[in-house]
Amino acid sequence: MGLTIAQKIIKEHLVSGEMKVGEEIALRIDQTLTQDATGTMAYLEFESIGIERVRTKLSVAYIDHNTLQSGFENADDHRYIQSVAKKYGIRFSRPGNGICHQVHLERFGVPGMTLIGSDSHTPTAGGIGMLAMGAGGLDVAVAMGGGAYYITMPKMYKVNLTGKLRPWVSAKDVSLEILRILSVKGGVGAIIEWGGEGIKTLSVPERATITNMGTELGATTSIFPSDEITREFLKAQGREDAFVALESDPDAVYDRVIDINLSELEPLLACPHSPDNIKTARELSNVKVDQVCIGSCTNSSLRDMLRVAKMLKGKKIDDSVSMSVSPGSKQVLSMLADCGALSDILASGARVLECACGPCIGMGFSPNSAGVSLRTFNRNFEGRSGTKDGQVYLVSPEVAVASALTGYITDPRTLGDYVDIEMPDAFKIDDSAVLMPADPEEANSIEVLRGPNIKPFPETKPLENRIQANLTLKVGDNITTDHIMPAGAKILPYRSNIPYLSKFCFAVCDETFAQRAKEAEKSIIVGGSNYGQGSSREHAALVPLYLGVKAVVAKSFARIHAANLINAGILPLTFANPDDYDKCTQNTALSLENVYEGMKKGEIIMKNGNEDIKLVCNYTKRQIDILMAGGLLAYTKGE
Repeated sequence: MGLTIAQKIIKEHLVSGEMKVGEEIALRIDQTLTQDATGTMAYLEFESIGIERVRTKLSVAYIDHNTLQSGFENADDHRYIQSVAKKYGIRFSRPGNGICHQVHLERFGVPGMTLIGSDSHTPTAGGIGMLAMGAGGLDVAVAMGGGAYYITMPKMYKVNLTGKLRPWVSAKDVSLEILRILSVKGGVGAIIEWGGEGIKTLSVPERATITNMGTELGATTSIFPSDEITREFLKAQGREDAFVALESDPDAVYDRVIDINLSELEPLLACPHSPDNIKTARELSNVKVDQVCIGSCTNSSLRDMLRVAKMLKGKKIDDSVSMSVSPGSKQVLSMLADCGALSDILASGARVLECACGPCIGMGFSPNSAGVSLRTFNRNFEGRSGTKDGQVYLVSPEVAVASALTGYITDPRTLGDYVDIEMPDAFKIDDSAVLMPADPEEANSIEVLRGPNIKPFPETKPLENRIQANLTLKVGDNITTDHIMPAGAKILPYRSNIPYLSKFCFAVCDETFAQRAKEAEKSIIVGGSNYGQGSSREHAALVPLYLGVKAVVAKSFARIHAANLINAGILPLTFANPDDYDKCTQNTALSLENVYEGMKKGEIIMKNGNEDIKLVCNYTKRQIDILMAGGLLAYTKGE
C-alpha cells in the first residue's frame, strides 16, 4: 500500500510510535517559528529547560503581532526575544520584516521538512510541501531543545481539484468552499492533502492561502505536493537548491476523498461569526459595508497585492468605506513600491499599514460600533476585531476591493473584464532585517534583557488523585481561544504577564469569571463541542492554570488546545454521554474521583451531587506522566 505525502514525511521523521490512526507518534522537528504574542512565554519556557543552544536545523523568532508600541510592554518583549535569539542560536526577524508565515514561506520553508510554530496558521508552509503544524509554545520550546513533537497519528483526507478558477474567483473561495463542506470541526484528527489536475493551475501563494485556512477546519495540517510550480517559486526566491519533489504514491489510501471542481466555484463570504458560515456574494449584495481590510497571513502575498493595486488603479474607494492594506512582508512592500503599485493603492484612498498581523488580531483598525467589516483574513470570531459588536465577513481580495469601491458587498464579476496581473520572474531579496545569532563561543557573554512586564511561568503542582472544585463556568459549542483568552491591542501586550492577563480570561463570555475563579481557588469548566478551537495560544491554558482550573469537561476538544491543557497540567475530559452536559449547572460542587487509576483506564467518574457522570479520556502513558508531574515543563525538567 502506497503512502500519502504526509505519511512519507512522517515516516522519515518518526522517532517513536506506529503510523496507525489514533496512536501517539513522536516526530523529529527540523524547523520552528515563534511570534511575539506567544514567543516571550515560549522562550521563558526554553530558558527554564536549561539547554544552551537550539538543536533544530533552523529556528526563527518573528516580531509581527504586538507591533503597536503604545507603552513599554511590547518593546520590552521584543528586546527580550532579540537577546534570547542572539544568545541561543535563533534567527530574529525584526518588526516590519513581515508576518511569520509569509516570510517563512518566502525565505525559509523547505519541502519535505517538519515545522512547528507557536501560531495556529503555521500550516501555511504546507503550500510548498512542508509538514507544518501549529503548536503550543511549550511544545515549540521542547522541540528547540531537540525534543520530539508528539501528536496522534492523523487520518488522511484527499481533496481532488479539477478544472480551473474562473475570472474573479480565487483561492480564498476554495478555502471557503471546503469550510462549507466540512465545517470548522470537520478536519479534526486529519491531515488534508490537496491534489488532482486542478492544483497545476494554482501558484504557491494561492496554495498557501488554502493551507493557511485549513487551520479553520480543525485539521492537524494541510499540504500540497512539491512540484514544478514549487520549484519555480523557490527559484524566484533565489532558493532553488531547497527544492525537493514530493507527491503521494498512486496507490495511497485516504480515509475520505472530496472532489471540488474549480470551474464551478463563485465568489464566497464567511458571515459573522464563524469561518464556516458561508454564503455567496450574490446573496449579500444589499449589505452596506463600513470597513475593508486586506492582508493578514492569508492574503498578503505579492500576487494578492498586485491584484488589489490593479483593481484600484485610477479609482477611488467609496466615501463611506474605511480601507486598510497590510502587505505580508518587507519584500512584498518593497516590490509594490518599486513597480508603482503602492502608489495606485494609496491614490485610491486606502491606508497602508505596516507589514504585520495588525487588524487580524485586533491590533488596531477596529471597525465602528456594529460596523460591517470585510476582511481577507482567516477568522471572524465575535469580538476578535476589537469591536465587540463588529460584523466581520471573510472574503477574497477581489470581493474586498469590489465592495470597497461600491460601498456594498459586491460580486466582483459585476465589475466587467477581469484584471490580469504579471508576476515577476525573480523576487527582490533582502534578508538584512533577519538578524543572525551569535556564535556559540560568544553566547555566554550575551545578557538576556528582561523588562518589568515579563513574569515567570505560572507555578504548577503535581496532580491530585481526588479533585473537588466548583463548576465556575459553563459554556456552549465552538468556544474559541479568543473567548478563553482574548486578543486585541488592550490585552496582547500582557502575554508575558500571566497574573495581569488573567483579569481578562473568559471576559467575552462572563466578565465575572476571573474574579470568581480566583476566589474559588480550584475550578472545573464545562464546555460543549469543539472546545478551544482557533489559535494555538497556550495562554488559553496557562491563564486558567494560574486561576486554579484543574479540569475542563467538554463534549469534544480542538487538537492544539487539548494538548496545551495537558502541557499545563489541566485535565481535558469528555462526556461519555454528551447529554450529561445538560445535567451540569454552573456554581455547583463537583468531584473527580480516583483520578490516577481513572486516567489509566480511560474513564473517570465525576460526582455531581448525588449523580455519577462518566467521563472519558484517552491519554498516552507519556501524557499521564506529564499530568502527574503537573505539566510538560515540570515533566521535561524532571526527566
